[in-house]
Amino acid sequence: MVAAHTSSHPTESAEWIICLDKRPEERSGEDVDIILARLKQVKALERFHPRLLQQICLCGFYERLEKGITLFRQGDIGTSWYAVLSGSLDVKVSETLSYQDAVTICTLGTGTAFGESILDNTPRHATIVTREFSELLRVEQKEFRSLWEKYHHCMAGLLAPPYGVMDSSESDRMPEKENISNNSFVSVSNHPNKNSFPESPAKLYAKSPSQVPSEKILRAGKILHNAILSRAPHMIRDRKYHLKTYRRCCVGTELVDWQMLQISCVHSRIQAVGMWQVLLEEGVLNHVDGETGFQDKYLFYRFLVDEQEDALIASEEERRESQEELQDTLLFLSQIGPDALMRMILRKPPSERTPDDLEIVYEELLHIKALSHLSTTVKRQLAGVLIFESHERARTVLFHQGEEGTSWYIILKGSVNVVIYGKGVVCTLHEGDDFGKLALVNDAPRAASIVLREDNCHFLRVDKEDFNRILRDVEANTVRLKEHGQDVLVLEKSLSGSRNSVPGSSAAHHKYNIMSGTPEKILEHLLEMMRLDSQFSESDSALDDFVLMHCVFIPNSQLCPVLRDHYHAQASQGSELEKLDYTLNNKRRVIRLVMKWAAVHGQHLQQEDVVFLEEFLMAVSDDAKVLPALRDQLTELERTIKSSAEETRSSQRKHKVLLQHFNMGDEKLQKRQPIRGDDEILFKVYCSDHTYTTIRVPVASSVAEVLEAVADKLGSAEDLILVGLSSAGEKVLYKPNDVSVFSTLSINGRLFACQRDQLDVLMPLPEQEGPSVGSLVNFEMMSSKDVAYHMTFYDWELFHCVPELELIYHTFGRQHVKKTTVNLDLFLQRFNEIQFWVITEVCLCSQLNKRVQLLKKFIKIAAHCKEYKNLNAFFAIIMGLSNPAVSRLSQTWEKLPSKFKKFYGEFENLMDPSRNHRAYRLAVAKLDPPVIPFMPLMIKDMTFTHDGNKTFIDNLVNFEKMRMIAKTVKTVRYCRSQTFSPDSPLAGKHHPDVWTYVRQLSVIDNQRTLTQLSHGLEPRRS
Repeated sequence: MVAAHTSSHPTESAEWIICLDKRPEERSGEDVDIILARLKQVKALERFHPRLLQQICLCGFYERLEKGITLFRQGDIGTSWYAVLSGSLDVKVSETLSYQDAVTICTLGTGTAFGESILDNTPRHATIVTREFSELLRVEQKEFRSLWEKYHHCMAGLLAPPYGVMDSSESDRMPEKENISNNSFVSVSNHPNKNSFPESPAKLYAKSPSQVPSEKILRAGKILHNAILSRAPHMIRDRKYHLKTYRRCCVGTELVDWQMLQISCVHSRIQAVGMWQVLLEEGVLNHVDGETGFQDKYLFYRFLVDEQEDALIASEEERRESQEELQDTLLFLSQIGPDALMRMILRKPPSERTPDDLEIVYEELLHIKALSHLSTTVKRQLAGVLIFESHERARTVLFHQGEEGTSWYIILKGSVNVVIYGKGVVCTLHEGDDFGKLALVNDAPRAASIVLREDNCHFLRVDKEDFNRILRDVEANTVRLKEHGQDVLVLEKSLSGSRNSVPGSSAAHHKYNIMSGTPEKILEHLLEMMRLDSQFSESDSALDDFVLMHCVFIPNSQLCPVLRDHYHAQASQGSELEKLDYTLNNKRRVIRLVMKWAAVHGQHLQQEDVVFLEEFLMAVSDDAKVLPALRDQLTELERTIKSSAEETRSSQRKHKVLLQHFNMGDEKLQKRQPIRGDDEILFKVYCSDHTYTTIRVPVASSVAEVLEAVADKLGSAEDLILVGLSSAGEKVLYKPNDVSVFSTLSINGRLFACQRDQLDVLMPLPEQEGPSVGSLVNFEMMSSKDVAYHMTFYDWELFHCVPELELIYHTFGRQHVKKTTVNLDLFLQRFNEIQFWVITEVCLCSQLNKRVQLLKKFIKIAAHCKEYKNLNAFFAIIMGLSNPAVSRLSQTWEKLPSKFKKFYGEFENLMDPSRNHRAYRLAVAKLDPPVIPFMPLMIKDMTFTHDGNKTFIDNLVNFEKMRMIAKTVKTVRYCRSQTFSPDSPLAGKHHPDVWTYVRQLSVIDNQRTLTQLSHGLEPRRS
């Protein structure tokens, strides 16, 4: 039974609904006109002939459904056809026809239609449930069949085959008796052979002469044109080349030079090229010979306005307006420029793509979900063959079910529906998804039809010939080592050398990369390939990655015996001299590996690991007596092992005792040190009545051990559970084997131990609410540079204390590796703390003029943090200002001086998440260490790699995945390769206060409370 509800509607929409609610026989001609005016706005019906729409107006019904209403179930016999006027509905399918195990395969949005199975009484293929409040147009079975018989050519585009006529050859055919537009699907699948380029590839992608530039791009071109005339009029002038005069032209290199001088967010010439390409694509800027790609060369370009003979000269007022809007325009172009640059490169024939082009495409492919599982080599090959393809109209058919597969597609922008004969739309694919690969792999017909779900969809396309060649290359370049009939090592041959190397040239040579293998075979291969004529360098980067990542697939307890066996290995054949040479080189390789391993894992070594190192040192010392060539390494080995052993024993003899907030109480007197899992912490654990007990346990304690310590203090407490309670009342129930939960609490979170039946009555402590008064009185007396300096100094301490291995533990799950990530947790929490500090201070400031001053101060602090290369704090401050509780304060922002609005706009542009934070990545790539990076993004990168790639493939370690994650970890290593030591600002009288202030920020971390405070400051305007 479908539940329909009625309620009041806005006046402007009530009339047509009232008309639809009448019985069909009671609807007047005026009623039909009113309904018709509304239905013409429905996307699903926009191509219907007016006569068909009139018939629907006479027989259709209006229905409004609340969220969660089941319209019909899979297996039901249908009684009506529907079009979605507003809202959305989930399509759920079950393999067993049981509603309980139904899975949502796609969502139907405004403008879609469904229910065509009523034409032949076949059961419903899916269950339809409203996702939100939705309005539907319903046509009953009898009337729908009548309409279908008369207007099926017009309606076919709305239906899945076999009802929909999905043959492009039908698209120009008109009904003989009535002038009704045909199939609303536009097919592109029967295009000419995609495997070969036409003579002039540029013409294939040339803009249609009838296509008009968008108003926003036209305005951008006008502003840039006027700005050049005002600031550098010599750039636009008549130019002669090869005895030919080109009127009022600019030179490509001069345009790039000029643009880079105008705004700080343009970090490279290639970025500026992308911004000019935006104008070139839209025809606002044109190459004098019609080339479609902008080039940073001595080539002539002309603004559209200069191509008009009677073009008006800009007035002084127009030039002044252009100067005022220039920065915003450049920011806008910098945001959409990377997309235009990518399209420009992909429109080039593969043979014309430069090494720089291929690198840009490759970097883009690293962040596409559908390609995350592919090897680096395959991604680089794809960068050379991918083709850009775009389609403007929704309901375009990309290919039909049953056709031969000719291409593999990846969605760059937009979404498509997957349509199967007899079942209709079975799912929807979105940006980052791929389709069409199965038909190529199996050399089989297309299993479904692909139909564009929305306008202006962009795709990356790999044609069959290139796809098969890459597959053949991968297989041909893959070497598999087998033992007992099983793969134990998989290698892939790849081109090595400079990026500009040409295959076949003397500068290029091949190397073999490890793709997967057993831990022992991977280690054996890496040792064999180690070069002894150099220091540990890029040539040994794979071995470096093994040392960093081995904890995921072979723990120290298994690695140490393997290393011992390798060190003592002897050659089984050859002359005595050859055996001696093998033994010496083998020992030297293992010694170098052990030194690297001890250096990387020094802080995390256990007592049994130290015992192994000492035994290993004794063996090397004995061998050095008979093999003098080992003596050079022996000294360095002694120093490395001595340092690791002393550090391990020292930490075991004397644990640090940390207070509630992970500090030692005397931080001014000593340098901050990384927190170890066996350091102890004094921590308050609360009961449901807000009394508490203080426990002293190791930081890495499990929940079971924490509860045992609590029970000891309370006397007797059976069946206790440990709960993390946030200031908003959100509860996290910890499992007994969870470790180091202290550092996982939210900023104002607290630990509670209670009986399970007390869970629902737990309430946050009053102190968790945070401050009720801001710190403006003291804060406004501190200089912005002072605050930024001490904030960066503290953030650097936290960042420098994060061991590289904690990044790996966090990515793979510390429960999996049984390790703590407390140092990383504290650094990530610092980001949230700074963000909420900004919001808290603004929302607790009741005076409008003081709030404006606060905005200015935070923007200045952000600018100084950026100068200090503290990008983590910089992002936190800007994200705090972007929080809805702050950004909605329109009266405050209106009074902010334009200079600060400009700075804030530039900072927001650097935070732009499009193209996987391309703006940030371009900026940070130009920085030299020390740098405090935007850590949440680095965590996201590693998580993306981890989620998109299996750790084990056919029981072999996926070493390619290990190398991808290690690459991000090495970025952290590079950021910390120099010590942070900028000149301290002159110490003012408030200097000591600043040091303390930035380390003890008092914040409200409850978003609901902050929003309420914000509305109290500036109530919503009616």
